[in-house]
Order: sequence, then C-alpha cells, then structure tokens
Amino acid sequence: MRVHTTVLGYPRIGAGRALKRAVEAYWSGSADAAALRETAARLRAETWTALRDAGIEEIPSNTFSLYDQVLDTTVMVGAVPERYAGHTEPLDRYFAMARGDAGAAPLEMTKWFDTNYHYLVPEIGPETAFALAGSKPLDEYAEAKALGIETRPVLLGPLTYLLLAKASDSAPEGYRPLDRLDDLVGVYAELLGRLADAGVRRVQIDEPVLAADRTDAELDALRAVYDRLGRLERRPEIAVVSYFGDIGPALPILAAAPIEAVGLDLVAGARDIDRVAGAGLTGKTLYAGLVDGRNIWRRDLTAALATAASLLGSVGGLVVGTSCSLQHVPLDLDDEPDLDPDLRGRLAFARQKAGEVVLLGRALREGRDAVQAELAASHAARSVQAPRDQRVRARLDSLEGRSDRTDYGRRGAAQNGAERLPALPTTTIGSFPQTTEIRRARAAHRAGRLDDAAYEARMREEIDRVIALQEDIGLDVLVHGEPERNDMVQYFAERLRGYAATREGWVQSYGTRCVRPPILYGDVSRPEPMTVGWTTYAQSRTSKPVKGMLTGPVTMLAWSFVRDDQPLADTARQVALALRDEVHDLEAAGIRHIQVDEPALREKLPLRRTDQRAFLDWATAAFRLATSGVADSTVIHSHMCYSEFGEIVDAIDDLDADVTSVEAARSRMELVDGLRAHGYRRGIGPGVYDIHSPRVPDVPEIEESLRRALAAVDPARLWVNPDCGLKTRGYPETEAALRNMVAAARKVRATLAR
Repeated sequence: MRVHTTVLGYPRIGAGRALKRAVEAYWSGSADAAALRETAARLRAETWTALRDAGIEEIPSNTFSLYDQVLDTTVMVGAVPERYAGHTEPLDRYFAMARGDAGAAPLEMTKWFDTNYHYLVPEIGPETAFALAGSKPLDEYAEAKALGIETRPVLLGPLTYLLLAKASDSAPEGYRPLDRLDDLVGVYAELLGRLADAGVRRVQIDEPVLAADRTDAELDALRAVYDRLGRLERRPEIAVVSYFGDIGPALPILAAAPIEAVGLDLVAGARDIDRVAGAGLTGKTLYAGLVDGRNIWRRDLTAALATAASLLGSVGGLVVGTSCSLQHVPLDLDDEPDLDPDLRGRLAFARQKAGEVVLLGRALREGRDAVQAELAASHAARSVQAPRDQRVRARLDSLEGRSDRTDYGRRGAAQNGAERLPALPTTTIGSFPQTTEIRRARAAHRAGRLDDAAYEARMREEIDRVIALQEDIGLDVLVHGEPERNDMVQYFAERLRGYAATREGWVQSYGTRCVRPPILYGDVSRPEPMTVGWTTYAQSRTSKPVKGMLTGPVTMLAWSFVRDDQPLADTARQVALALRDEVHDLEAAGIRHIQVDEPALREKLPLRRTDQRAFLDWATAAFRLATSGVADSTVIHSHMCYSEFGEIVDAIDDLDADVTSVEAARSRMELVDGLRAHGYRRGIGPGVYDIHSPRVPDVPEIEESLRRALAAVDPARLWVNPDCGLKTRGYPETEAALRNMVAAARKVRATLAR
C-alpha cells in the first residue's frame, strides 16, 4: 500500500504577521486593494512552496483567508445578509461583514469549536438565496497550478456550515438553518463540477461538527448529503475530514457513503482508532491525523508509527497527516533561538510538524531502520523531564477541598454595606486602547533603551490619563487600563515560574488579531506580586473604586500551549494557587473589586457531553481556589466573551463570582433568556456594545439592550459594560461609545426610580 503525506492546513498570517500588516494597511487607507491582494498571493505561494519543499505530497489549497474561512464560505455560497447590499465593492463588503461600519452591524463572532480561533457566524433564513457567487477555491487551485504545484482544495462542509449558522432575524419561530440543506448542497454540487472541469483530482470537505454530539436527524442529513454529492456524474474524488475529536456514530455513515476518503483526528479523537478496524474502510483512503495540529510538543513518533501500522490492514489507502489545520500553532521554531535548549528540543511548530509528518511517511514506506537516527533524536528530546516544584505540590495538598467563601446573599449584604453604588453601575472590562506610543515604550523598555524608572513614569502617565477620562465620562467602577500589558495571558506568563514566552510564536485569534500563546512547561508559582503596584497607583488617583484585573486559571491554560505530561486539572490548580496569592495581595492593598477573567471557560468545554461534567468540575473548582479566602466585602468579578453561554449557565453560577460580565451585544442579548430560565441570582453585566467593531452605538441602541436585559435580570443585579476589553480600539471611538453607554445607563436608571 502506498502511503502519502499531508497537512490539513497551515498558518496563513505569514512570517512577521505579514497578513495582519497588509490588511490593516488597507483598512487605514495607506495601501490599496491591489497591494493587499499581492501580499495575499505571495503568502499563499510561500506556503505551497514550503510544503512541497518539505516533502509533503498532498498539499491543501483554499485554506488561506483575509479574515475567516467561514466568512469566505458565506461569500462563496451567496449568503450575504441584505444589510450589506449597499457595499458594491466586494472587498469592502467582505470587511463590513467582519467588522461592521456606520451603516451595518457586523456578523456575530464566536469561538471555533474548543479553540481560541473565532469565526463569523452565518445568518441564514428562508430569504437567503444560495448561489455559487464566488470562485475562490478554483482561483487558488489555479494559482498553485501555475507554480507547478498540484493541490487539494479544502471546502467547509455544508452540514458544518449550517449547524454553525444562526437563523436570520426574519426567520419564523422554529426555523433552523439546517432546513436549507438541500438548497446549499445544490451549490456544492455545482462547485464540485467546476472543480472537476478545472482538473482537480481530490477535494477535501471539512465536517468538524461530527466531533460533537449529533442527533439522529443530523446524522441522517450527513448520510443524505454525501450520498447526493458522491453520486454526482462530474466531481473530483471526495475526502470528508473531521477533527477536534472522535466522530463515533458518523464513522460508519461515511464508510458507507459513495466517497473515496475519510479523515480522522486520531490525537483528540483517539477513541476512533479502535473503531477503524470494524468501520468498513477497506475500499477507502484514510487520512490519519497522527501529528497534533493544536499543541507545540514533539510527537511520540514511535507511538504514532504503531498506530499507523495498526490501521494498514483496515483501510484501502493511508495518508499520514496532521490532526487538524496547523493554523493553530506558530509558524517556525527556528524563529525562537532564545528558548531554553532543553525546552526547545521538546517543541515542534508548524514547519517542524510538517517534518514529523514526512518522517512518519518515510518510516511507513521504507521501514523504521531508514529513519532510525531521526527517531532516536526525537525520542531523546521528548524524554527531557519538565521541572517540578515540590513546594507548590505540598501547598496544593494542604488546600485540598477548601472553599471558604460564605453564601452569596451574605456577601452581597456586606458589599452593599461597605460601598454605595448606583443602580445599574457602569464599568469596563479592563483594558483601554493601546496606542502606538504605549507599544513603543514597552518595546523600548524590553530592548533596554528605556530604563525602569522612565518606563514606570510613562506607564503612570497613561494610567493618570485613563483614570481622569473615566471620571470625566462618569463611570462608577474604574480600571487602570492595563498599559503595561502586552496580552492578558502573556503578561502573567512572563511573571510566573513554569512558563516560557516566545519571540515570534504568533497565532491568529480572529481577523488581524494575533496572539503569542506562552508555553506552560513546568510547575507554576508566583515569585512576586504581578499587578499590585499598578493597581494601587491607579486607586491612589481617584476616590472611586478601581478593579484589580487578573486572568483566570482556565484561560491561562486555554490560551497557552500547555504541558502534556500531567492532567489539565492538576495544572489548573497550580495556576489557581499562584493567582490566589495575587488576589490576597490586592485585597491587602485595599482593592475591593477584583476581576478574574475566564473568557475561555466555554471555549474549553469538551465537544462530547459525556466529557463535559468532569471538565466543568475541575474548571470551576480552579476558579474558586483562585478567589478563595477573601473577605465578604471584597467583590469578585469575572468576565467571559464570544462563546455560547446557554450551555454553561450552571457553571457560571458554580464559579461563585459576585459579578460576571459576558458578551451579549452581537448576539442581541440572547444570553438573558438562559439567565431567566436558570434563575440566575448573582450580579451580571451583559455587554451592551460590541468592541470588536469600530462602529459607535448610539444612546437609544444601548438603552434598548439594557431594557432587554432588564426583562430577565433584577435591576439590583444588573451591571452595564462593553462586551470585552478596549485594547484593540482607538480612543475617539472608545470615548464616544463609553459616553453613550453612561448616558443610556443614566436614562434607564432614572426610569427605575419612578
């Protein structure tokens, strides 16, 4: 049997975040559309060439995007909502859907399964006129062909697209986007015919929704889709690929479908390994995802080879590859010369993971002896042990099972007695705009061009400005603005033992927003206070309360590359213990509002319901550990954003926070229905305006959001805040939006007093 090699996708932002810079230059008007398209074409060519030169045999195309692959699909199938009809220039319409503008709100944005990538949610209704309106897969295939590189176009599957969509506002009650499946599959049928005419041999159709629980009706829909597409007279070969977990009952359906190949994530979906033997795949090619596409540790190649060998007799062909797209990991480990050599030896970024795939392919084709030296070197590097701190482990053992916060009702009385806030108190989530000057000051300090005293003076000037601005706007609970922080996870990782930071380890979060996830490689502890100095300085500049701002233990894990040599629950408790020390130091310094952000709580929720309870138990316990031991009068806040919260309202309650702020603007306050049904009785701040768009909401719009929230939330428990932090926004729009927010809160507050 011939064994081939592939990857399911590759980082698209380019070296030095070239795509981010090109897109933002277009937005600012400093570059035109031609310059943006030229950069995009260069990045695609670099990716295809790099994969070819690495020895990857099946190279994917149509994995590039200027903003988001789901948005690309929306454009391609003609599902653009009517409110964007006034944008006649396709590129401007595309970005209006992503970011919004003065004339139209953007599409809702939420997390891509259990990753930190965000996608733009399609809006599908009876009025949606599906039609093949774009040629991107064909165009990129032709681009690669012109370079002499044959590729496998990648499409987002129709079932996944509709199950990730939401009903449009005009849809009748009970309508589901999945009701339009037949119409959408007709568009895919036309596209497959055109791809076949262009000479495409095989197309990859991604159906990651199969890694989550699916109803019998949805599985029947899966069967119908690929029976129809598989029986087309003119089409390329079809590989239906899933990832992020096992596909369980969907596997026999795909095995029986008239398609040529099936792709499985055999890292996150290892339960499917044993299912392959009895699945009936002897007539099909298996795309075996054996190299982890989501974490940065070297693969145990010996174990991967054993898994691959066990599959050979059960499939008609084997393509060794990554478990999912490599867009979730940084580009190249060679860009990180400053990492500790032992740690660096244990790592593999996208380029190195492609190399691991090639090595596995060689071993399967030529025998292990042909690559014995490479296997031995990989094994030696992986065998280096992570550092252990017995003091941390002993402290955790001594705190086992402790949770010493009193009942919420008693705490609420103590908090109200210690401080009088108005009804509907206003605040922000934490960060304020990070100006070019702030970033330059941080860079100069990091490079040694600005000494500690000058840097501290510069940051204090910014804090003074932010505090004065908030007082002038009229906010009730202030923040210091976080000018000293590069990222809400990286900032803390750089101050905790057990973490390492990269120089160029950028990963796309959404659009042009890129992050550098730190590497959590050893036992975690806090050598010294991390935020106390900045927060207490801010508090000294105002008589209003200032919130201390921390990132919670689950988010510290979710937005890092986490060690894989111990259970996540154990690592979360170590991070929580370090944060607990910071919470106590903030409280001792007189800070009475402390926010511990957990935007990733929903993101990390396992896709299968059978796995969710265990995760939520340890995740909420870690938060309670981080916030335990404080006085009743100290107000513990939390924050979550860009997730579907209805599934975890119980868990939000279990955090035992006094106030939780959540994203709600893009989803039009959908959260409040879940709160009403749950009987949620703690403080809640559903976001009243979307900070991921440059548009400024007017006062009536925010008033409407507040009144919608008040239909489900007791006014005594409702807080008023934006959806998320303001770091990525500019000061003019931020100030205007916050002034409108405060004005709206005051108008609604006045009606409550009547």
